[in-house]
Amino acid sequence: MSFSFERHKRLLSAGQFKAVFDSADGRVPGRSVLVLARENRLEYPRLGLVIGKKSVKLAVQRNRIKRQIRQSFRLQQAQLQGWDIVVIAKKGLADLENSQLEQQFAKIWKRLLKQSKNVEGE
Repeated sequence: MSFSFERHKRLLSAGQFKAVFDSADGRVPGRSVLVLARENRLEYPRLGLVIGKKSVKLAVQRNRIKRQIRQSFRLQQAQLQGWDIVVIAKKGLADLENSQLEQQFAKIWKRLLKQSKNVEGE
């Protein structure tokens, strides 16, 4: 499995984001972040990021957060196969250090996988 983040592994259009918002199978709140997920019936996961100026003021901080989330996603994409995931930032996310972001997203991915196994088991 490649650890790259190619274009086909991203949510790009408004319709793709809307599908996740409208019918999320998984919902994982975290510290200053909300993760919504929906099954996509593909061989790979896709990621979309919603990190606005209202929640993270500085562009430098927004870009740092995006890099950290993408890196975490890249490392976990084999386990997240078959999901469309949207990460929504809330106020206070910029206050977290890189190591804290890494730990938080490791926990979020685990919780999401746990939820997905519960959904499949039903």
